[in-house]
Amino acid sequence: LPQVHRLRSVDNLFVVVQEFKDYQFKDTKEEALKDLEDLVKKLPWTEPLKVWELNNSLKKKKTKRKKQNLQDAASKEKLNEDGEEERTDQKDGSEQAQGCTQNTAGTDPAGEDAEAAQGEVPRQGDDDDEDNEQGDAPGESHGGAGAEAKAGDGRKGEGDGSVLKFRVTCNRAGDKHSFTSNDAARDFGGAVQEHFQWKADMTNFDVEVLLNIHNNEVVVGIALTEESLHRRNITHFGPTTLRSTLAYGMLRLCDPQPTDIIIDPMCGTGAIPIEGATEWPSCYHIAGDNNPQAVKRAANNMSSLLKKNENKEGTSSGIPLDIIQWDICNLPLRTGSVDIIVTDMPFGKRIGSKKKNWDLYPACLTEMGRICRPGTGRAVLLTQDKKCFAKALSRMGHIWRKGQTVWVNVGGLHAAVYLLKRT
Repeated sequence: LPQVHRLRSVDNLFVVVQEFKDYQFKDTKEEALKDLEDLVKKLPWTEPLKVWELNNSLKKKKTKRKKQNLQDAASKEKLNEDGEEERTDQKDGSEQAQGCTQNTAGTDPAGEDAEAAQGEVPRQGDDDDEDNEQGDAPGESHGGAGAEAKAGDGRKGEGDGSVLKFRVTCNRAGDKHSFTSNDAARDFGGAVQEHFQWKADMTNFDVEVLLNIHNNEVVVGIALTEESLHRRNITHFGPTTLRSTLAYGMLRLCDPQPTDIIIDPMCGTGAIPIEGATEWPSCYHIAGDNNPQAVKRAANNMSSLLKKNENKEGTSSGIPLDIIQWDICNLPLRTGSVDIIVTDMPFGKRIGSKKKNWDLYPACLTEMGRICRPGTGRAVLLTQDKKCFAKALSRMGHIWRKGQTVWVNVGGLHAAVYLLKRT
C-alpha cells in the first residue's frame, strides 16, 4: 500500500468496492434512486473497508513520525537555548569571582561547558491554496444522511467509542440519467448511513464513499487519499498551473536518461521542471519563461521544495534545476545542446489567443528544433489548440517527426500530448 501511494501519475487513490460495466438504471427517477439505495446492502464492503483501515493506520503512523520529528527538533533547540543561558551564567559568575578575590595563581576558574546539540524547528512552506485549475469532474456532488449511530462497524478504533463520520461523493457523466448527481449522492448516502450507522459530515469526515457514474458504468469505491496528489510540489499557483501528475506523465513519455539536459522553455509555475528534478535527479533541468511573474512563482515553488526536503532529511542537498527569464523564440542556448524539451504550450484561452498561436507555434517549433540534438533529441508538447499545432507541425517535417499522441483531459478541456523526434 505505501508503494501505491508513491505512484507519481495518479491524482487520487481509492479501493473499488464493486464495478458494474453495464448497469441498467430504471426509467423513472424514483425507481432509479430506490435501486441505488438497495444496492448498498448488496455490495461486498468487508475487504475494501479492511484496506481503508490499513491505509488509515499507515497515515496515523506517518503523522506520528512527523510530530515526533517536530518534537525532537524543538527539544534540541530548547537544549541549545538552555546551554547558551548556562554558559552565560557561568561566565558572569566567573567574572564576579575574579572581581572579588585576589588572583594569586594568575589563572581563571575553570569550568566545563556542556555543548548543546544544534536544532531548528522545521518550517512549513508557504501554503497557497489558490488553484485555478478546473480539475473537478462535471456533476460532482456530496451527500449523506446524519443520525445517531450505534457501536460496531461505526467505531473509529479500539478504546474509542466515537462513531465514524462519512460523506458520499458522486461523479456523474452522461445525459440519459433521470436523476442528478446530488440526488444520487443524497439517497445513496442515506442508505450507507442506515447500513453502517455512521454519521454524515460533509467536511470533517473519516470515510469518503465514491459513487462514479459514467453513462451505464457504475463504480463504488472508498477514497484512500484526502486531497489530490497532483498538488505535491506546488505552493504558488498561476492562472494555468499544470498538475504534477500530468507533468510526470509527460516527462516519462520522453524516457529521460542520466546526464540528459532537459528544458521547459515555457515553464509557467514550474510544475514540469520541478517534477523532473525531483524524479530524475541525474539529469540537468533548465526552466524559463518570458513572464517575470511566472519565473518568480517557479522560483518560489523550487524554494518551497528545498525547504520541504530540508525538513524531511535534516539537510538540503539542492536539486539540479535552474530557472531563468528568456524569450521562447530566441533561446540563449547553443544549437544542438539540449536532449529533451518538455513544455505546456499556450492553449490560447487564459494566456495568449488562438490567433496569436498561428504565429507562435511555428516560431516555437523552429527554435526548439534548433537547440534540440539532431537524431536523438525529442520533445513532448501539450496543447489544446490541436488544429493550429497540426498545421505548424506539417511544415516542420525536415526538423520534427511525430512519434506518438496521447489524449488527456486538462481542467475539462480535451487536449493532446505530442511526442516528437528530432530528425
